[in-house]
Amino acid sequence: MSIPSFGVGTFRLTGQAAVDSVRHALDVGYRAVDTAQIYNNEADVGVALEASGVKRDELFVTTKIWTANYAADKLVPSLRESLANLRTDYVDLTLIHWPAPDNGVSLPEFMGALAEAKSRGLTRQIGVSNFNIALTQQAIDVVGQGEIATNQIELSPYLQSRKLTAFLKEQGIAVTSYMTLAYGKVLKDPVLARIADKHQATVAQVALAWALQLGYAVIPSSTRRENLASNLLARDLKLDADDMAAIAALERNGREVSPAALAPVWD
Repeated sequence: MSIPSFGVGTFRLTGQAAVDSVRHALDVGYRAVDTAQIYNNEADVGVALEASGVKRDELFVTTKIWTANYAADKLVPSLRESLANLRTDYVDLTLIHWPAPDNGVSLPEFMGALAEAKSRGLTRQIGVSNFNIALTQQAIDVVGQGEIATNQIELSPYLQSRKLTAFLKEQGIAVTSYMTLAYGKVLKDPVLARIADKHQATVAQVALAWALQLGYAVIPSSTRRENLASNLLARDLKLDADDMAAIAALERNGREVSPAALAPVWD
């Protein structure tokens, strides 16, 4: 995998809450941090990264370009602004946040601009987020095979997107799972609770371990240091075949995020 398998997300965190979350995450061992222009917290993340004392080459920083900046004359300048906010000369990964099919900028234009950002050294890798199979293929056709590092998509035990993830695997594109805990809904699931009891783990650890064992990267978030540390232990939890089969049976197309103006037609 060309990206870290475990990172900390910062969605819905701003100000001191974002600073503290990233600071705590780095303190307990995280080295990958995920943010986005629309989160309005890149400057907060930058403060935490700079204050952490962790060397830049030990960090993996991801941001996402917002739809207002997709045009060829806007994307690179917007990424330069993100870099200034993040207090870094480059990010490790830059994603197109949503396909936004009706926002007036064509996919070839914004993918071409994203590739240009990489060629200028502003980002080490590029990728997409919330793309379906057809749009991912179109993106590949623009930037070339092997250029898309990941497709960051909503995945949880309740939304497993097997068709899309199989396609991404075939293409050699890493899957990054966001909303792996389904806004916390999976934490109350009796099947996951039984698996957690069996392994003397938390339900959150079970859900994250499920995604990791399928080969996905995960980016859970928390404002609590103890939860950040606990989530990280999912890397050491090994689920058996019965556990994985029980979780596979939880699929119910339980999508939590699908804004009409931004989302594609899902596979």
